Amino acid sequence: MESSNQFLGTQPVGKLMGRYAVPCIISLLVGALYNIVDQIFIANASYLGSYGNAANTVVFPLTVAALAIAVMVGDGCCAFVSLCLGQGRQDTAKHSVGNAIEMSVAAGVVLTALYLLFQTPLIALFGGTVNEQTFACSQEYFFYITLGIPFYMFGQAMNPVIRADGNPAFAMGATLAGALVNIVLDPVFIFGLRWGMMGAAVATVLGQVLTAALSVWYILHMKTIRPGRRDFLPSRTVCVKTLGLGITSFLSQISLVAAMAAINNMLRQYGAVDPIFGQAQYAQIPMAVVGIVMKFFQIIISVVVGMAAGCIPIVGFNMGARHLDRVRALFTRLLLAEVAVGAVGFVLAEFCPRQLISIFGAANESSYYTDFALKAFRVYLCLIILACINKACFIFLQAMGKAVESTALSMIREVVFGVGFALLLPRFFGLDGVLYSMPVSDLLTFLVALVLIRQTYQELGKKEESV
Repeated sequence: MESSNQFLGTQPVGKLMGRYAVPCIISLLVGALYNIVDQIFIANASYLGSYGNAANTVVFPLTVAALAIAVMVGDGCCAFVSLCLGQGRQDTAKHSVGNAIEMSVAAGVVLTALYLLFQTPLIALFGGTVNEQTFACSQEYFFYITLGIPFYMFGQAMNPVIRADGNPAFAMGATLAGALVNIVLDPVFIFGLRWGMMGAAVATVLGQVLTAALSVWYILHMKTIRPGRRDFLPSRTVCVKTLGLGITSFLSQISLVAAMAAINNMLRQYGAVDPIFGQAQYAQIPMAVVGIVMKFFQIIISVVVGMAAGCIPIVGFNMGARHLDRVRALFTRLLLAEVAVGAVGFVLAEFCPRQLISIFGAANESSYYTDFALKAFRVYLCLIILACINKACFIFLQAMGKAVESTALSMIREVVFGVGFALLLPRFFGLDGVLYSMPVSDLLTFLVALVLIRQTYQELGKKEESV
């Protein structure tokens, strides 16, 4: 049977990139807004302030851990499905979707149980014990966010699967609908009902439930790869292939969790010996500030990852169909676009940090908060352009089916450099060393990525000649 996705091998790559990347970018931006919107409203609630901000920073890595598992299943399924459709193996593509649904549901239930069981140790692990007020806010926010984990993971896992079915617009709409619910309910619950951290979390969970419900509806009405009953039978081969192609997405996210654990604990440890932040009333400031910087970084990276992830169905199909000239052209366009996004992020971080921190309630905080925030933006994000290129390489290699190279590059950046420098540099530079860890990691990773970029172009060129 011929796939209805044949246009992926014939339409201009620039047009396809816009068609798939833009909805994917919006979906990821909207997904990022869940936590960011919570933090904006929390920061501007005078009865929560920097304590609530710090608590949001503490819980954020735990939602990223859930996202890591979800995108491993979803992106892996998307890549595998696209490769299968390019090769005309539609039955295998359907089987991958059925197994992906089962894996995302099972993972959501198991992770929720683990979070509830180990709530206090997890909060402590990510720096939530910096002072009593931060710990109390973290506990409240963590509990209610955890209840929505199964819905969050299912919606995030199905988003790339829906894109692989050829409907990126619906994938975007499902995520947008949930985020709008969160945006509307946050001020009602936080300012109107004064539910505090619970209100922010409940608004988020209700939005995630809506996204999951819309994803279920779409799965029942899929166009190209709607799974039948037999496609839900577990297949070790299909699951291994799916997870193998998605492992880079998983490592990219889960290593961020490890890096944030290291960063939060270094902020707590070296902040305690700082003459200002060693005081109890200011102890939460470094963690709250770095959390805000990471939220801005998340916005930029959502655009970067959205462009690259949006290309996965296009790359996978054309690799499967051996249209390698199209793959090379797409890679060039993607790298140029990522540089442009990184340049915008650089300008904002270096020249407009005061305006950025004002969004997160800086007017309600001390001058120590503002001064540290200005430094954090300018130092931590000074090489954000290289970070954008690195992320694009991770995902593009994954889409080409080069899971080993993609995984290796991701591990070098996120674990070896990301965690390693976050733990090492503060020993020499104190609190500022935490801020240096990001640019140093991205510079060294970029040098490795340059080698892989060159090899990829050479490989595509040789294969094209042999086709």
